[in-house]
Amino acid sequence: MTKPTTITIDGPAASGKSTIGYELAQQLGYLYFDTGVMYRAVTWVALQQDINILDKAAITALARRVRIDVVPPTVDDGRQYTVFVDGQDVTWAIRSADVDANVSPVSAYAGVREALVAQQRRISEQGRVVMVGRDIGTVVLPDADLKLYLDARVEARAMRRYRELVARCQLADYDSVLSAMQRRDKIDSGRKVSPLRPAKDAIIIDTSDLAVQEVLELVTGLIQEHGHG
Repeated sequence: MTKPTTITIDGPAASGKSTIGYELAQQLGYLYFDTGVMYRAVTWVALQQDINILDKAAITALARRVRIDVVPPTVDDGRQYTVFVDGQDVTWAIRSADVDANVSPVSAYAGVREALVAQQRRISEQGRVVMVGRDIGTVVLPDADLKLYLDARVEARAMRRYRELVARCQLADYDSVLSAMQRRDKIDSGRKVSPLRPAKDAIIIDTSDLAVQEVLELVTGLIQEHGHG
């Protein structure tokens, strides 16, 4: 019996991929790798160095220049992993409001995506990784051992995001959250570079009406089947 050593989880916003990815990695003793942190890291460095976020060439050159590493937590402060940029721990720094406000254009640049895919593959080569994103099974790790694609009705995903915001005591309006999510879905699935879609050999799980534990049990069963394969 062999467990898959590279597991990819793709899907739209609020489909549950981050929650399931982290819980699964904990269960297996694998590295949980949310690839979105790399785009945040590049954005953070650009802001630190006063590089214009809208300067595609400069941002792309920056993405090719910096080394980003994602490793298991090095500090017991609630983090799910540690992110290093050229050896500097930026795990919490990349979660700032400034980065939130500027990461979207950075993640849309084709040259940046190309540079970061190379770094994502470098990290995956060690194996024992659960990698989460929007193009992992299709672009980053097309030969991964097990590919999952979590999906859910947009209304269910919007309600999850709305409840998250309310739980954080943030002002939120369900209809606004739903509209924003529908716009995000359209952008993610319609972009020319690495559009959001399931890999041909991905196992699609609809999480609309499933609790986290139910999804985890489904995924664990798939891993056991893989081990017997």
